[in-house]
Amino acid sequence: MPVTSYKHLFRRTLEADPERLHFAAHSHHLWPDASREGQLACWDDAARLADRKWGRVMDQVWPAAQRHVAAELNLPDPATVAFAGNTHDFLVRIVSALPRRPLRVLASDGEFHSFRRQAERWLEDGTIVLETVATAGPDFTAHFLDRARTGDHDLIWLSHVMFGTGQVFPELEALAEVATPEGPWVVIDGYHGFMAIETDLSRIADRVFYVAGGYKYAMSGEGVGILHAPPGFGERPAVTGWYAEIEDLAAPPGQVTYAADARRFLGATFDPSGLYRFVTVRDMLAAEGLDTRAISTKVSGLKSRLLARLHETPLAEATLLNPPDEGPQARFLAFSHPKAADWQKALQDAGVVTDVRGDVLRIGFGLYQDQEDVDRLIEVLKRLS
Repeated sequence: MPVTSYKHLFRRTLEADPERLHFAAHSHHLWPDASREGQLACWDDAARLADRKWGRVMDQVWPAAQRHVAAELNLPDPATVAFAGNTHDFLVRIVSALPRRPLRVLASDGEFHSFRRQAERWLEDGTIVLETVATAGPDFTAHFLDRARTGDHDLIWLSHVMFGTGQVFPELEALAEVATPEGPWVVIDGYHGFMAIETDLSRIADRVFYVAGGYKYAMSGEGVGILHAPPGFGERPAVTGWYAEIEDLAAPPGQVTYAADARRFLGATFDPSGLYRFVTVRDMLAAEGLDTRAISTKVSGLKSRLLARLHETPLAEATLLNPPDEGPQARFLAFSHPKAADWQKALQDAGVVTDVRGDVLRIGFGLYQDQEDVDRLIEVLKRLS
């Protein structure tokens, strides 16, 4: 049976560099043509509407984006979704809404840089006390849950999918059981999970925060930081901007009011173009009959094709940190080896885009790849030394 190709959805990007093999779909995902349509629509609205463009953004584009996020995560209410330029903005506002200092924080040792760097700086100045649980070893999930259940923490921050190793945390509902408005708060970082693995938050949406972005699997680029904020958690963030009270600008001076929904976590004026891109890409996927399950199925076939011939390449000497199993899987394969950085450079010199994190070479898979691309990748991998 022929495998459906979706390269036509990425015509402009693929034609921009026809010889490139892009196997970093887990990093900067190639943009589909629909994202350009969204970008142009944003510009056209600004030209046509000028000051009145914000009515279009907040009354039409914003709610459409909320509905898409709610559908993807199976959230009961799209009003619990807010957007910012990046997820770091939401990290800072969430922490500002927790009054205790120093704040007692639990995380893994595999969190992405947006959390890691800020947490290390807060640790230096005494804003937080940080406990991390090592991701290495088979007992990480159980160990993390044990620490979360102690009641020793005010904030628990954990990636759904670890950016370095591709490990998937399978017990989100168990983790959510510890969350209360008084603390601890649980934040699930969907950096490598959103639109990469099927995620149903319907049973825990009233207890956990969830952050993600459009840069990767949502194929929408920068400027699409996503937050789901459970009602009753963090009603008055100390770091705040005037968009958090945009419906109550007539309130008397001296009163700091907040929106009752997720907009309480907003800042100030933002670039709306990312939201336009996000909505047009999601609409494109719906028109093509593509959802996260369908894309993951295609990606799984591409990964299997590579793994079946891995013995022909030097990558057979590496340790695969996230071998496929029956559960949810990351959209990339993580190979640990002392030569990882050398391999990444050699691949780059050969026109193959991957990335490296320390001694881990990551090879990512996406909708714009076909079996022929994997076969071309294998031929390049054979030449590695």
